[in-house]
Amino acid sequence: MTDATASDLPRSRPSLLTQDPRTKRRNAAEARFRAYGQIAVSLGVLALIVLLSSILGNGLSAFQQTYVTLRIELPENKLDKSGVRDIEVMKKATTLTYSPLISAALKKTIADKGIKIDGLSSKDISRFISKEAPAQLRNRVLANPQLVGTTVTMEMLANGRIDGYMKGRVDRASAALDSNVSPAQLDLADALKKDGLLVKRFNWDFITAPDASDQRPEAAGLGVAIIGSAYMMLIVLVLALPIGVATSIYLEEFAPQNRWTDFVEVNISNLAAVPSIVFGILGLAIFINFVGLPQSAPVVGGLVLTLMTLPRIIIPARAALKAVPPSIRDAALGVGASKVQAVFHHVLPLAAPGILTGLIIGLGQALGETAPLLLIGMVAFVRDYPGAPPEGFFDPASALPVQVYNWTQRADPAFVERASGAIIVLLVFLVIMNATAVILRRRFERRW
Repeated sequence: MTDATASDLPRSRPSLLTQDPRTKRRNAAEARFRAYGQIAVSLGVLALIVLLSSILGNGLSAFQQTYVTLRIELPENKLDKSGVRDIEVMKKATTLTYSPLISAALKKTIADKGIKIDGLSSKDISRFISKEAPAQLRNRVLANPQLVGTTVTMEMLANGRIDGYMKGRVDRASAALDSNVSPAQLDLADALKKDGLLVKRFNWDFITAPDASDQRPEAAGLGVAIIGSAYMMLIVLVLALPIGVATSIYLEEFAPQNRWTDFVEVNISNLAAVPSIVFGILGLAIFINFVGLPQSAPVVGGLVLTLMTLPRIIIPARAALKAVPPSIRDAALGVGASKVQAVFHHVLPLAAPGILTGLIIGLGQALGETAPLLLIGMVAFVRDYPGAPPEGFFDPASALPVQVYNWTQRADPAFVERASGAIIVLLVFLVIMNATAVILRRRFERRW
């Protein structure tokens, strides 16, 4: 035997549990990438929280409104001099006739309660109540003429500045500089609130009432805009779903692969990236100027949004069809099914979750579009509700995103509150639609 030298001994290999410098650098790079991702997600969540906090902070108060409870005398000699309770005769009494009755009722309430406020003028009292109140009282009397000659108790809308004071938007410092409200009116609001005659409660009229003029922000509502958006979404659903799905099925399952189909596919992808205002110009030129459809009508808005939504439905629908394994088609054809039967009995049901998800996401995007609707005149001031379908599709209407834009252009700060409230309503609709997409996808999803 010979003695082995140290150099002849086998070298010990590094343990797998020991990190060499190269492994340490790789792990450090992975940790940094993970940190970058977490930072990006945190920034996105933070931006969403800030956005929602701003919208909710400014808009939740729009769902509450300030009302004044008054006992109003309805003298026959002013409202129905003929005494026959003929509606056509009573309609001759305009809101100018009803307005002094409301002011007199408020003055009587102040006197009965023993409220004394320095500097409170008759003008301040008449301007304490909303300009919408005379119209509300007139409509109630015309709906029930037997009220003439009696005394009725009504909740009347307070002026927008008084409502702002109740919500903390107006204070005495700003009232001293505002020509639309005075510190004496704010003192009157405190006194009436103490007696329980001035209350703030949930405002259903914000959801159901039509828009109001610049001088009556407290009476503005979303009723016409909600109906207009619903009509347009109905038109988009009826037109875009069958056209988009049929196009997807043909291009994915039946169309030959040639230059023509490549041209069509490229242009569908290009249309999905076209700015929405371009579709508004197209709708103005074709549907209004050429066809002669009325401006500010849901039918025009629905047609324009259908054109804009079609590419956004076709692309996800084709992806859903392509995701169905070829073995499904082969098995159907192998047992004697025709091509059409294989597609409609097997492939289409399996692709339904993806198709429905793309449809609802497309409808959600169409619901929030503003630019194309502005070009076809849906920014017009509309007070009357559209009729029932199909005639209502051709009546003037507004839309939720257009109503938001319209209110932000008005000078009164109360409309900013209204615009934020309308955004909340729009977000609720979008959340419902996206939740519906998730539910439908899980309901119709099939495993293979």
